Amino acid sequence: MKTYRIACIPGDGIGKEVIPAGQQVLQALAAAQGGFQFEFTSFGWGGDWYREHGEMMPADGLEPLRTMDAILFGSAGDPHIPDHITLWGLRLKICQGFDQYANVRPTRILPGIDAPLKRCAARDLDWVIVRENSEGEYAGVGGRAHQGHPIEVATDVSMMTRAGVERIMRFAFRLAQSRPRKLLTVVTKSNAQRHAMVMWDEIALQVSKEFPDVKWDKELVDACTARMVNRPASLDTLVATNLHADILSDLAAALAGSLGIAPTGNIDPERRYPSMFEPIHGSAFDIMGKGLANPVGTFWSCVMLLEHIGEPAAAQRLMKAIEAITADARLHTRDLGGKARTEEVTNAVCGLLAQNESTEPRRQAA
Repeated sequence: MKTYRIACIPGDGIGKEVIPAGQQVLQALAAAQGGFQFEFTSFGWGGDWYREHGEMMPADGLEPLRTMDAILFGSAGDPHIPDHITLWGLRLKICQGFDQYANVRPTRILPGIDAPLKRCAARDLDWVIVRENSEGEYAGVGGRAHQGHPIEVATDVSMMTRAGVERIMRFAFRLAQSRPRKLLTVVTKSNAQRHAMVMWDEIALQVSKEFPDVKWDKELVDACTARMVNRPASLDTLVATNLHADILSDLAAALAGSLGIAPTGNIDPERRYPSMFEPIHGSAFDIMGKGLANPVGTFWSCVMLLEHIGEPAAAQRLMKAIEAITADARLHTRDLGGKARTEEVTNAVCGLLAQNESTEPRRQAA
């Protein structure tokens, strides 16, 4: 029987609730599907670790993660610790340390979700946003000088390399090529950012010639926000810089109904290192410990994890269970206008997976 080693990093806030829920669902899925199992290793890094050790994770923390098949991550963010410390000290340390340069965020309106775009049919909002995840605006290049003086200066430099842009463009074109519509939108801001973003556009054009079957267009990021609202059906796969995609993907999640249901994968496409999967909702300290967190974003992230490790049938099975519980308004959590609790939603998904055990063929053990 195949054993997948999964590192679990709940992090902060509601991450400590939704990641255990994700583990519970994955265990239920393995029991129902057969042929594989999970071995979870939990790491208690985050704000509490920082208060005790002065760092968000150990300096050598990447080493025990290196041999894992994948990482399931909760959230990084603590109201008592500056955000740049929590982000750079944990999530970005892992993303950059393992060169997870492709951040992939699927978005669609799940059954039963009351999305804000009332005139939009569910089939019209089915996107995947590819975010460059290793450089750009979040490269960490910059600094401060003369702090506290009238001449104080601070800089953040957007750093783009030809190698970095080429690889994310190829990844995005390949992803678009694999989807039915074979449609890609390259998001830019080259009208104002006349150096790095112009190079971004030039490389997009060069790479596009390798994919003649992919139809693509270019859109300024500000215009793209309006297009997402006014013409959602005109979009399918999008590729954008680290900052631009960070913002656009949150808009996409809100348009689909809630940040609580949105997943993401931080991918090393070359599979040199483990990839990391996480819900995008953040730590949400205001509801921490109340059992109100929506675990659907974590469950959908688990779907992406399963696809990545080579279990597509299990991924499809879990996605069907997710769609079944979102279609039931009684299982909507507060962010979706309902009253269901984290535990109820988790148990419902596990129950559906167990029910399907007798009706679907079990996979043969390896």
